[in-house]
Order: sequence, then structure tokens, then C-alpha cells
Amino acid sequence: MTMRFEARELKSYAEPISADQLREGEVYFFLTFLDDKMLIPTMETVAFVGRNLEPGDEDRVYFQDIESFARGVRYETALEDNPAVFHCGSQKELGHVFDFQHALDQLLACAVRRENAALNSFAK
Repeated sequence: MTMRFEARELKSYAEPISADQLREGEVYFFLTFLDDKMLIPTMETVAFVGRNLEPGDEDRVYFQDIESFARGVRYETALEDNPAVFHCGSQKELGHVFDFQHALDQLLACAVRRENAALNSFAK
């Protein structure tokens, strides 16, 4: 079976999620690149679990690994025998957090870069 993927225009810049777009319980993707040429992506699927969950927090956002979130573990219920991984950071530093469509755009752009890099390496 062959699937056809509709052509789409890719922007020359990333469009990460903004803090005001985050919704509790929604799935997001941490997308980063291991190299300066942005040819080696890494991606982690997470759920947004809230803001300022600890006393003294200010403008902090919390994400949880999708596996434990899917098992029903929550920030308040995570224990040693019911573990979860939480990521906490400033809501002003979300440049690596994407919804599905925008993460896909970045991966497609990476595929184009990789193809160009391969073509350029053969041209030498």
C-alpha cells in the first residue's frame, strides 16, 4: 500500500508553541538537533502538566514523559514505585517545544537538509 503525503510549504524558521498556547493534558514534542547543521534530530513526546506546581515557582512550566502520563501517574502521585519523569523550565524558553504539525514541519525541513547535504557530499 502506498500513501501520498500532500505537499506543503515549509517556513525557513521554527514555530514552537508559545506559553499562552499550552493546554494541560495536551501532548507536545521536545525537538532538538545534535549538530549545528540541524541534520540529526532528537524528539521526545511529553504531556504538559501545569504551571508553577511548586511553592515559589514563577513563570515555570512542567512537562511529563508520555509513558507515565498515559499510565495515569500525575505530578502529585508520582512515587518511587510509580515513577515519572518531569521537565521543568521557564515559560520564556520554549523554543524546543512543538505541537505535532509544527514538529512535523521541522522534521520535514530536516529531511530536505539531509538530502541536500547528501547531494552536496556527492558533488565534491
